[in-house]
Amino acid sequence: MEESDTIITLIGTKLAKVGNEFIYKGGVKECEPCKLNKTCLSLNQGSKYRITGIRTGGKLECFVHDSGVCAVEVIEAPIMIAIESRKAIKGSKIVYELVSCNLSSCENFVLCRPSGLRSGDKFTIMNVERDIEEPCRKGLSLKVVEAKR
Repeated sequence: MEESDTIITLIGTKLAKVGNEFIYKGGVKECEPCKLNKTCLSLNQGSKYRITGIRTGGKLECFVHDSGVCAVEVIEAPIMIAIESRKAIKGSKIVYELVSCNLSSCENFVLCRPSGLRSGDKFTIMNVERDIEEPCRKGLSLKVVEAKR
């Protein structure tokens, strides 16, 4: 990790623990009047982040988090996604497409439809991890890849 990969943002004090990961889903209406919202809302919507450090400086008031927020250092973390095998090439750039499956009881569902992702999101495949362990109930040939925006 390079220092330039680190982003400073604010997060609820109860969530601020090194190693915690989250998917940034954007701001809420209560964030609009806050003078610090540019710091909180500077992340890429739908991206996964990992907290790598907690900044000193104490707790700040927040309209959303009842215990306030504090400054943290985050990096964009890779996300695990199931994609069609023919598209799973390390280093390639892909446009994410939702797998046409609604079987939420499937053990692979969270890989096929990761939280926070939308069709059209662009990624680079960092690693091809493995074939889907259990056969796809829809008969699709899928691989699990580690991808990053």
